[in-house]
Amino acid sequence: MKKARHTVDDLRAEYKVADFKTRGVRGKHLKRYRAGTDLVLLAPDVARAFPTDKAVNDALSGLMRAGKRPAGPAAHSTTNGRKR
Repeated sequence: MKKARHTVDDLRAEYKVADFKTRGVRGKHLKRYRAGTDLVLLAPDVARAFPTDKAVNDALSGLMRAGKRPAGPAAHSTTNGRKR
């Protein structure tokens, strides 16, 4: 199969060159990307109970203050009360 040949003017008719006034800025979001992010996908029922990030953070902060931790992978890997 041959590759499509591109011409100098290969914009669709509904687009005008003037609509693209500025070029993109290289590295515009690089600093935030490198800083990373902590995204967590909530189950639908949890998302309904805690509809905002503030609600989630307040609930987790309350658990931390109470000295409790959410169950992690280690909590599920027990047999007869002993860790594997």
